[in-house]
Amino acid sequence: MIKIKIENEYSSLKTVILGIANDIGEPPNIFDAYDPRSLYHAKNNSFPDENDLIKNVEKFYNKLLKHNVEILRPENIPNCNQIFTRDLGFVISNIFFISNIVPARQDEIQGIENIIKNLDVGVIKLPEFMHIEGGDVVLHNGKLFIGTYLDANYSSLITARTNIESIEYLKKMLPNIEIIPIEIKKSNTNIFENTLHLDCCFQTVGPDKAIICPDGFKNKEDYEFLINFFGRKNVFLADSRESFLLTSNVFVISPEVVVSNKGFKRLNKWLEEKGILVEKVNYSDVSKMSGLLRCSTLPLCRE
Repeated sequence: MIKIKIENEYSSLKTVILGIANDIGEPPNIFDAYDPRSLYHAKNNSFPDENDLIKNVEKFYNKLLKHNVEILRPENIPNCNQIFTRDLGFVISNIFFISNIVPARQDEIQGIENIIKNLDVGVIKLPEFMHIEGGDVVLHNGKLFIGTYLDANYSSLITARTNIESIEYLKKMLPNIEIIPIEIKKSNTNIFENTLHLDCCFQTVGPDKAIICPDGFKNKEDYEFLINFFGRKNVFLADSRESFLLTSNVFVISPEVVVSNKGFKRLNKWLEEKGILVEKVNYSDVSKMSGLLRCSTLPLCRE
């Protein structure tokens, strides 16, 4: 059986599901892309090549291996993009929740079914009308930050992935955790006005440290709340370019070790100045599909 336990985003990682880039099929056409960044690259014939994606993910795999992490992989499903395992589920304490993801991605859950069957606890599948994806879930000990979109046009936005119904349900399921909804920008077509998930603009990297990309938030008061919560000196504030590059989407192996994209030079320097070992990988090809390092992982157990 596979032990699960997650209380935050940074405690020493024991077990994780890492996505695979093999056999992802043809690039999407402009009608099948389900986020504006993928749409942009599909239109401009710059959608990433499968071999380059495999190289990106395997470099990440080697960094995890270096730090003695147990790495599980999805079963391969032909013609299916299985890189972004983060969205398929999430662990809160010792509960595994299976996400309700967009219909175009349902096949991805089949790839991790054998792993889910071997978890050492029960699994909760949310009712179908409760939409939620793991990228919108950032757990910080007794607090749970959840990215969402509350406007009336929610149902017309394929980029709106987590609704208020799922948040209200989790409040009832998890009475001992303070749940804090955070609205993020949404657009089906504008690459500069869409934040696919909360972890594309916010992530904790330690008990008192966080990365915040203000451009990704719908409301100024939400990111100001987070800055005040962590303390300005403990926050890396991304500029507009860094926000566009999804700079918050690094992956924390432990409070002492973070895996980051090579191109995040200012962030990497900031982390190193905080005494953190930064394991740098080239993840530029994966980033063309609106996700990076955190998006590629589904942690199951942290110390």
